Amino acid sequence: MIPDSIASFFYENQNLLWLITLTLDLSITLLMYRFFGRPGLIASIVLAILLANLHGPKLTVIMGMETSLGVIFYSSIFFATDLLSEKHGRAAATQAVLLGFGVSVVIVIMMSMSLLYLPSTRPESIVFSSEIHQAFSRIMDFTPRFVLGSLFAYLVSQSFDVWFFHQVKKWTDGKHLWIRNNLSTITSQALDTAIFTVVVWWGIFDLETAFQLALAQYSFKVFIAAFDTPFIYWARSWDVSPLKTGNPYTAQDARE
Repeated sequence: MIPDSIASFFYENQNLLWLITLTLDLSITLLMYRFFGRPGLIASIVLAILLANLHGPKLTVIMGMETSLGVIFYSSIFFATDLLSEKHGRAAATQAVLLGFGVSVVIVIMMSMSLLYLPSTRPESIVFSSEIHQAFSRIMDFTPRFVLGSLFAYLVSQSFDVWFFHQVKKWTDGKHLWIRNNLSTITSQALDTAIFTVVVWWGIFDLETAFQLALAQYSFKVFIAAFDTPFIYWARSWDVSPLKTGNPYTAQDARE
């Protein structure tokens, strides 16, 4: 799908690839909001959850630190919920968090069920089918620890993010969006990382390795929180058509 010349360039420039992927991910979220309003943001959260689940086990090295590729896509969820909170209120953001949790549960159940299907044994496709089945099993055969840890970390950290975003908004009288965007994301990401590290990574790696990986991931999460600040300021300035918001909440909800 990707030409060899482009692939070779990015093999040699992994940090640049990471920045481009992050920018593209946030830009897609903005485009979804621009064209579809509030439903577009909710769709972005669902998409990010799916991408984060698929890329979560993939470890890579960026800026000299080992991290999960899922961090990029997972962090964009916090950006989307903060934007929902800012533009459509706490009730809309909370609803999106719960919807995301429900989608996560469905993804885990359906992926687990798909592993119960045996690969085709027809002579013309047996080799290909077996290879795909093994690759599929390797990526999606999550342990109960991974499943429960990721779901619990998501629900707790996202709920805290929405609550704390609006607490900071009250403390600052609705001023300084960059403070509530960064402060809520950084603290909720710390909570998410701590839960996931203790419940999941500690069961896969020794404690020292688990916390080294957690520290690297949290460093990237803090960077992403700062990086997405111009994006949320840009989106806040948009006057999205009421036809695109799909918003059943009142103006009072948006101020809460």
